[in-house]
Amino acid sequence: MSEELPTVVEITRVVEETPSVRTFYFDHRFSFIPGQFVMVWVPGVDEVPMALSSGDAITVQRVGDATGALFKMRAGSRLGIRGPFGTGFPRDGGVLAVAGGVGAAPLMPLVREGLVKTFLLGSRTSCELPFAREIPEYTNLHVSTDDGSQGYHGSVVDLMAKYRLREYKRICTCGPEPMMAAIWKLLENAGITDRGAFSLHRYMKCGIGVCGSCCIDPSGGRVCREGPVFSGDSLRDSEFGHYRRGPSGERDIVWDRQP
Repeated sequence: MSEELPTVVEITRVVEETPSVRTFYFDHRFSFIPGQFVMVWVPGVDEVPMALSSGDAITVQRVGDATGALFKMRAGSRLGIRGPFGTGFPRDGGVLAVAGGVGAAPLMPLVREGLVKTFLLGSRTSCELPFAREIPEYTNLHVSTDDGSQGYHGSVVDLMAKYRLREYKRICTCGPEPMMAAIWKLLENAGITDRGAFSLHRYMKCGIGVCGSCCIDPSGGRVCREGPVFSGDSLRDSEFGHYRRGPSGERDIVWDRQP
């Protein structure tokens, strides 16, 4: 398909994964690499990047105008989809997958392909653990919750620190960036940042590498092209875990890399 023009798809089914996360299935199956994303046009509202949770679905958390409008849609509603775009996760197996909340979405295709050896899933509370019923059908699932309502009481990073990371060929992760920055530090301490694969989220306008709005410092790597999945080594001494830029190009969210 053309990168410039959207494919119009019809929503066939909506599944509530958690109170704040839904999966929207549509009537077209895209060929993609796990971890790639699409630009989703919500008619009359906006076009935003979203990860594919399967070839015919996106899994979405309600966070803004576009996702709020999407949450009002039902079977029969139509969307525009451009893509898939960007890089995906390595598919060589022996994966430790680590996700925070809806960050599990782009990792699910790896799970369904049988490439994930262990899946660590974290959230604030037990009712916000997407795919917690499906993942055990394919691999070992261990959960953590900030409030201790299910699984390990604490962060998914603290849970991960209990594992022998060198036993895994790859560590693939997606979730809040401070969480992923802390995971990067664990890999650095173990001397295996090269095994890490991190799915980044940045503000995007075009999705095809032209506008430059999603470039990261200092390399200028475009999240829509060279990403969204970056190797751990490539993120060393970058903006990752420190800040990201908003629509104006100015830094609008600033983090401190976790110790």
